[in-house]
This record gives sequence, C-alpha cells and structure tokens, in this order.
Amino acid sequence: MAGGTGLRWGECTGLRWESLNVTTKTVEVVRVAVEVAGTVTIKPYPKSRAGRRAVPVPDFAADLLAAHQEAFPAGPRGEVFTNSSAGPLRRTLFRARVWRPSLVRAGLLGDVSRLGHFKWRAAWVDLDGVKCSAEFTTEREAVAHVAKIAPGGLRFHDLRHSYATELVSRGVPVNDVQAVMGHEKPSTTLNLYTHRSDGRDQRIRDAFASSR
Repeated sequence: MAGGTGLRWGECTGLRWESLNVTTKTVEVVRVAVEVAGTVTIKPYPKSRAGRRAVPVPDFAADLLAAHQEAFPAGPRGEVFTNSSAGPLRRTLFRARVWRPSLVRAGLLGDVSRLGHFKWRAAWVDLDGVKCSAEFTTEREAVAHVAKIAPGGLRFHDLRHSYATELVSRGVPVNDVQAVMGHEKPSTTLNLYTHRSDGRDQRIRDAFASSR
C-alpha cells in the first residue's frame, strides 16, 4: 500500500475499507493513526489540509488489497490493517516483528542460508564494516537474529520516498506528485523525496536536440 500510493505510516494504519473504492481504484485519505507512548489513537483528519486527498491505487496494489481483504477480517471499525488481535498496529512492534524480518527474507538486509539439516547460517556486516556470522538450528531464528542485530536497512518511510521519486522520474508533473503526496508546497516534494535519476543528463540533451 505504501509503495503503491506513497501513504505515510499513520495514513496506512488508519485506513478503513470505506475509504477504498475498488471500482475506481482510489483511496481517500481522511484520517490517520497516531501513536504516543505505545497508545494508538485515530485523528479524523490528516497531517495538513493538503493531506486530505484522493490517491490512485495501481493495479498491483489493488490486487494485493483484494487478496488481503479475503484473507484477513477487517478491524472493529473497518480498519484495513490490524495486528493478530484485531487491534491497531504499533510502529515499533511492526518494525521488529514484521518489517525487518521481511527485509532479511527479501535479501535486503544481511543474508540467511541453509548449511544442512537443522543448520542455518546468518550473516551481516556491522557498523565497522566487519563481516559477522552465526549458526542456528532454524531459519526463523537466523532471520530474527539478523533482523535484530544488523545495522541499517530500508525504512518504511523509504517506500514513500521511492514512490515520489519514481513518479517524477517517469515524467509525472511535480504538481500532480505534490497532490498525491499531500504536500502543501511543490518545493517539499522536490527537496525531500526526489534525487538525480539515471539517464538525467541524456534526457536533458535530448530535450534540446530537436531545436538545432
């Protein structure tokens, strides 16, 4: 959801099915979940006036949401995403139990490989650049160890960054990117969520090629 729409963490966790239109493939951002000292509350409005917006949902995300709806019951107020007890998602727990282990399994954080029967190797690089490893009897233990001890790794918010950068790189006008990101100023979109893209120099040259 975050990778396909650029929604913030609180906008994703505060999302309800009533705000998703599966026919038009659009999500209405009208509320956010806010976590303070381990307690999650819902605010009936986004971060700013610009934050209240409609965002198109790409096909891949719409398909995954449909599968999610079939596999998992909605929360008590129609929440799309909940924990295993149908309660609100807490960011710190999600990061430790779901997000970082998923990075390990996807090959984006450290490495876990099978050495033999009941033997798994966990490998990672520490803050000093030293390669470290340890052996475990199950894959789950190896993944959990790397997720806990390996430094760095993709952040949840990086999905929002990638979303905006991808749109700009593919030629979507900045004012349109600003609107779906919920920014009040286009400069925020450009300064925070975009960077130099591959092939930039050649595209600039090509833009003037026809003027000769």
